[in-house]
Amino acid sequence: MRPRLRPDPVHLGLLLGLLLLCHRAGASIHEYYNGAFIPRSNSFFFHGGSEGLYASAEVNITAPASDGNSFIQFESVTFRRTKESASMHSDMQQKTGLVEAIVVEIQDRDKIGGRYLNTDAICCTRELHDRNLCKVGEVIIRPSQDNSDWPKRIQTFFDGSSEETTMVTQAIPIRKTGMYYLYFMFCDPQLKGTIINGRTVWRNPHGYLPGKMAPLMTFYGFMSLAYLLLGLCWFLQFVRYWKHTLQLHYHITAVIALGMCEMAFWYFEYGNFNSTGSRPMGITIWAVTFAAVKKTVSRLLLLVVSMGYGVVRPTLGGITSRVALLGLVYFIASEALELVEHLGNINDFSGKARLFLVLPVALLDATFIVWIFSSLSKTLEKLQIKKSTAKLELYRKFTNSLAVSVLLSVAWIGYELYFNATDPLSELWQRSWIVSAFWNVLSYVLLGIICILWAPSHNPTRYAYSEDTNEDFDDEGIPLTGSGMTLRRINESSRCLPSPAWGFDLYFSVLVNAVLYSQSTHCVTYTINSIKRIVDDDAPCSYFLVTCRFSAL
Repeated sequence: MRPRLRPDPVHLGLLLGLLLLCHRAGASIHEYYNGAFIPRSNSFFFHGGSEGLYASAEVNITAPASDGNSFIQFESVTFRRTKESASMHSDMQQKTGLVEAIVVEIQDRDKIGGRYLNTDAICCTRELHDRNLCKVGEVIIRPSQDNSDWPKRIQTFFDGSSEETTMVTQAIPIRKTGMYYLYFMFCDPQLKGTIINGRTVWRNPHGYLPGKMAPLMTFYGFMSLAYLLLGLCWFLQFVRYWKHTLQLHYHITAVIALGMCEMAFWYFEYGNFNSTGSRPMGITIWAVTFAAVKKTVSRLLLLVVSMGYGVVRPTLGGITSRVALLGLVYFIASEALELVEHLGNINDFSGKARLFLVLPVALLDATFIVWIFSSLSKTLEKLQIKKSTAKLELYRKFTNSLAVSVLLSVAWIGYELYFNATDPLSELWQRSWIVSAFWNVLSYVLLGIICILWAPSHNPTRYAYSEDTNEDFDDEGIPLTGSGMTLRRINESSRCLPSPAWGFDLYFSVLVNAVLYSQSTHCVTYTINSIKRIVDDDAPCSYFLVTCRFSAL
């Protein structure tokens, strides 16, 4: 994509939302369309889904759809074999083919197949059958010692020469919290080419949200309130000093608003998902787009603040196009990653496609970090040269906060790598929501720090940019040798000029950029006639003629 196209993310999200609002993304309702079985060992299998499920709140499950029940329900699951396979049997024959639905909790995974029999076979062989260990044509399952019905097996047979068979609609109640996997399997090579259609419904006790995602709905609710509180505090400060606001304050306001909208969209999207079991694609795309825009704008805000925008430079100058291009590329990469994560398969594991989308986002994040700290270094150097005490202290606090956040980010990335490497089968699914929640909390904390450091105040020029080379010397103490007094330098504003009524000669009198005061506010003697500006909020451009004799030194 060429940079000059610059698509508007909001308009793009609106267009896609309107076009796709009536369609639904993958959800806790797992749908199968002509799914093919994959050969493995001496079996053929199709992965029907995997989710973390909590145990049912009710012991006696009489109505699976009622609140408090956790279950996996099979609805209109149909198997179709090839004509060649069906023609091998006569109409009078019964049970001419077997397909099994196997539901297993991850801790019982070793009970599927013949590993405990020292064989790699998944389906029962003639040798094992002769030893009365299993039945030929069936998947080898070793019953659990705690519950002989688990792992769960549901058998569906083809009859005669029919090409199609349908599972009985039924629900498997979940009485134990865990990560559950569903596989459809058959052992007969003659059934090769069989396809599956239909759907399964997975439900937790309090809704259809998968176990990994359920805590996030509560988290997004709290984050929405947190952004609302931050926005309220910022709004009150903004209104109080609205006459003294800087351009940077509007950028911060935009980030707060985006964060508030993002958290609210995710909360309502998860709430709808939890109630219906489906994700309307339009709502999800809105939430994804707000998330991508907010991430992009937040990173751009950190970058321009680090460059000293509004403090040591009035504009970004020639690098504006590069900053905008980086933001555009990051938005596209982040949007693609979010779409795959939230509109793809709802199974509680990540596909290979996600890996190829994570890498560009990670590289772009690294680019932002390098550029931000490089810009901070240059900004601090400029402030040190100008001896701008107030601004230097401001940026040192900002740099320290940013450095701590980077260290926390690196440590958390290391934890994520360790977490994923040691938990490939999602056995720790109940804690996985913390991984994604951390980044939202860190982003919120950084935004809060920026709001505190750059909060609107009655004296915004203290941190604002000025073309005056000496404007950075606000409130600096200047000792006078032998006088015992400390003098304070007050800035001259280029926007305030002497009144023409004072006369031509006076207008061209020597104007000093700094007027010296003693701590007792008495005029320090000066050698020339000058115009003294009283810096005051009520009279910012008041001038008084003073005549002093410089004798302090």
